[in-house]
This record gives sequence, structure tokens and C-alpha cells, in this order.
Amino acid sequence: ARQLHSPSATYRFASHTIRLRQDWRRLGVAAVVWDAAVVLCAYLETEGIDLRDRSVIELGAGTGLLGIVATLLGAHVTITDRAAALEFLESNVQANLPSELRPRAVVKELTWGKDLGNFPPGAFDFILGADIVYLEETFAELLQTLEHLCSEQTVILLSCRIRYERDHKFLKMLRGHFSVYEVHYDSSKDVHIYKAQRGSRKDDF
Repeated sequence: ARQLHSPSATYRFASHTIRLRQDWRRLGVAAVVWDAAVVLCAYLETEGIDLRDRSVIELGAGTGLLGIVATLLGAHVTITDRAAALEFLESNVQANLPSELRPRAVVKELTWGKDLGNFPPGAFDFILGADIVYLEETFAELLQTLEHLCSEQTVILLSCRIRYERDHKFLKMLRGHFSVYEVHYDSSKDVHIYKAQRGSRKDDF
């Protein structure tokens, strides 16, 4: 846990060094980089997933690592979290993107199930989420949000640990709405990455 409480964390992705402020005392879970984000960033980079000029939204962004890396990999990214985390999130995004890439990343408030009118339905190529499955009372709102943001073509990538019964419950709920496949497992960090899409087509992307 010591790493969680340190004031900053440094990573290297997409040929850039990313230094993130962490503020555990003030913001709790939102202000710490979790392993799931690191594993999903590495997956995006090493699996050669082409994000260039794609439209991406990150849910529950926390420190912003995943959204920053997606931007560095060429995407137009909407990086979202609850209102309380936005100022912190914005500061990390601004500090870690070269000025020419900053217009590609927009930080926006999104409380699941609440602010959906501010987001065009089905407008995103990719929806990314790292370690966002942890509060059972948010599952219905999270699913509603995914449904709203998804088109037939949208690829959802969620990275998480499967720790508790509730995690299995969420996957079951997700499978009720989407075709879900496990595409990666990092045994050293015990993190799974799931790909979800509408319909039953087993497309590659």
C-alpha cells in the first residue's frame, strides 16, 4: 500500500514518461493509479490496437493515466469522472500531454446514469474502463451508461480484478447486454481484460 500513498507515480507508455499526482487522503480511490489501468495501457500499446483518430471515452478515469495514454496513441479522448475528481484529473492531463495533443483530450463530468444527455449516443469507437467495477450499487447505472454510449461498432475494454462475488455478478449483468470475451489476463497483477460489444458478432478490431 505504500505506493498508493506516495504523492506521485511515474510510468512510461507510448514513448512518453507520464508523471501523475496522487492524492489518496483527499480523493481516496479516485486519486490513485490502480494496476488495472497500467495493464490496460500496456495492452493498448503492445497489442497494436489502432487508436489513431478514433473517438474514445474513458469512464471513472481517476488519475487519467488510461485517457492520457490513449491520447498519446493518437485517439480523440473524452476523459470522464465524477465532479469531485475533475480538477485533479484535469491537472494530470494538462501536465502530461504535449501542447499539440491537448486539444485531443477533453475532461468532462460523467456520473453514471445521470449526465447521459451531455454525451451523444453511440458516438464512440472505444469505451475504456479500468477498475470501475467495485460498487455493486453502481452496476445498473454503469450498464445504462455503456448502453447509451455504445453503437453496434463500439468496442468496450474493461480491465479489473475478479475478487468478489459482486465482480462475477457484474460480468453476468454485462453478458446480458453485450457479447463479452476475456482478451487478456496478467497473472503477475491478477488483472483480466474483457472486451464487450453489442450483438453476437465475433469481430476482430
